[in-house]
Amino acid sequence: MARTTRRAPASPAVRRAARTALALAAVVAAALTTVAPPAAAAAPGTAVSSVAPAPRAARNPVIFVHGYNADPGVWGRMTGDFKAAGYTDAELFTWSYDTHASVNEVLSGRFAAYVDEVRQRTGARRVDIVAHSYGSLPTRWYLKNGGGTAAVGHWVSLGGPNHGTGLAWLCAAWDQACRDMTPGSYVQKGLAAGDETPGDVKYATFWSSCDEFINPHDSVPLTGAVNTPAGCLKHNELLTDGGVSADVRAFLGR
Repeated sequence: MARTTRRAPASPAVRRAARTALALAAVVAAALTTVAPPAAAAAPGTAVSSVAPAPRAARNPVIFVHGYNADPGVWGRMTGDFKAAGYTDAELFTWSYDTHASVNEVLSGRFAAYVDEVRQRTGARRVDIVAHSYGSLPTRWYLKNGGGTAAVGHWVSLGGPNHGTGLAWLCAAWDQACRDMTPGSYVQKGLAAGDETPGDVKYATFWSSCDEFINPHDSVPLTGAVNTPAGCLKHNELLTDGGVSADVRAFLGR
């Protein structure tokens, strides 16, 4: 039969030391479960800031409106410039419409509905508008007579027949849009009456001394708008010129 060896009981001093060691171990374990992990070390020479970067100021979505006998495809170059400058697809929209319909009776109301759709989709309180040529007229009518000043922040006209163009007489006999673009038409008189740039909307126009479709050239500028000569550009070159595109973006940023 094996002999059992009994250990002598520990002295009171040894028992006290053991209890102290166990208590210290418990404190250390608790501390390790509550202390956050250390922040990643910064690169040499880089200051670590605890201040979060300021969010980018919200900007309005932009609606591009093409001109007579055109379609949204004409905006490819300019929307590309906007994207290169930081805009996203979710901020850029193009409105397609029948360019032979009446400005005041048809198009301005349809455009108002599209603005409401864009605002609902984006959650924006206001939109910005960039219009080329004939697209300037239904968007202006919306601003002046359709309550649009409450929903628009900036409005830009590129080569718009804002006071009519004599060239429209060539097709006025059979086309309503041409009739609306003729000098002295019902639409032109309605847009020119009173304030040409109503509300707190910021207005801008760009016109060219070589525009072959707007006659006279000074039909484009509006009283109360930032009116910018674009040099000698053809009517459709206002859509693709890099300088005009940059100036438009700068204006929308004001």
